[in-house]
Amino acid sequence: MAKERIVVGIDIGTSKVSTIIASVTEEEQVSVIGVSTVESKGIKKGVVVDIDRAVDSISMSLEGAERMAGYAVSKAFVSVGGNHIASLNSHGVVAISNPSGEIGHDDISRVTEAARAISIPSSREIIHVLPRSFIVDSQDGVHDPVGMSGVRLEVETHIVSGATTSMRNLVKCVQQVGVDVEDLVFTALASSYSTISDTEKELGVVLVDIGGGTTSINIFVEGSVAYSSVLPIGGRNITNDLAIGLRTSLDQAEKVKIFLGEQKEKIAYPESNDLNDHKKESRKEKQDRRKKEDEIDISDLGLPEIKSVSYEFLVNGIIKARLKEIMVLIENEIKKSGYSKNLPAGLVFTGGTAKIIGLKELSKEVLPMPVRIASPEGVSGLIDEIQSPAYATSVGLILFGIKSDGNKAIMAPIGVGLSQVKGVFGKVGNWVKSFLP
Repeated sequence: MAKERIVVGIDIGTSKVSTIIASVTEEEQVSVIGVSTVESKGIKKGVVVDIDRAVDSISMSLEGAERMAGYAVSKAFVSVGGNHIASLNSHGVVAISNPSGEIGHDDISRVTEAARAISIPSSREIIHVLPRSFIVDSQDGVHDPVGMSGVRLEVETHIVSGATTSMRNLVKCVQQVGVDVEDLVFTALASSYSTISDTEKELGVVLVDIGGGTTSINIFVEGSVAYSSVLPIGGRNITNDLAIGLRTSLDQAEKVKIFLGEQKEKIAYPESNDLNDHKKESRKEKQDRRKKEDEIDISDLGLPEIKSVSYEFLVNGIIKARLKEIMVLIENEIKKSGYSKNLPAGLVFTGGTAKIIGLKELSKEVLPMPVRIASPEGVSGLIDEIQSPAYATSVGLILFGIKSDGNKAIMAPIGVGLSQVKGVFGKVGNWVKSFLP
């Protein structure tokens, strides 16, 4: 029987906390054995604003996945996002240490460390140092120089950094439920592992992960990440607009938004061109007919005050207006990156808000490039639970964890000690309480 190992991913977002537990065989076959998603509390725009509430959400999600999988989690890969994320490209150079000139793994580590030696404020910390390509003497475009011969080794890297305090608070929340953080992974980078093909990366593609409070962007050129950024806007902004327009609560507006996204194939705006059928209509009859065609029945949602809504008002007037703003901001980020002419594979949308009505059509109007909406791939097992763009980051964390293959975390868990001990005893205490009357 093949030996299996367990990999865990915890996606801590503005609107939800998702935990996925997967078993991985020696052949790297991934099977999801535990999934749990709960409403996120204490997180705003990807950043912890209330530690106690955030810990409660993480604990609930973790316990749900553990019960399903029958496995007690001790360590996990955790997503990190928020407007504090920034990136830059760096260059490193070293002399090859082996007298024979053959490049080894130590040389790769040294040249990557050389590229990492950049000047950043003390309030920031590096999350990822991602090699883009290597140069051996004068030969550029090398993806894996191990075993090659040379005198001088150079590397082009992409460095992602974040605010130290934001990351410390995130790590602290996870540790307080008794779980070690194996690595923090930038949200869009994690999503790319489960949604983008190697061909798309090689051609040049933009991954856009639209979450509840933020929109994370990764631009891939020639097979590697060239640009990363986060916009402080997401699906929650659309929900707020709907709540104002419908004069209802945020919870009810969220239900309407989700309903429209799920039914988008059935409720395309009706445009009647059959003049013969309607040419004898009076002006009032025509207005009544158009009003009736424009109404979307939402009585099945069980909202006390709203039984139907206007497509024209809701979709064209509110949702598309906010989506257009998001698209313009994405377009500005692509121009800012300098790679706008190197993206023949176009845009790949993922994240919970990628399911919203009108996204694909509007993005093609603002950004004239190929567009697709991606759900996570590359895993088996409980896939019915995760067949949605909302789980792209969670699944991506698992695949990232497998690729990292137990390497030392780029950012070591911070503050291990008392908080972690509290977390362990807290879990034991909860387990004991469950047997008490």
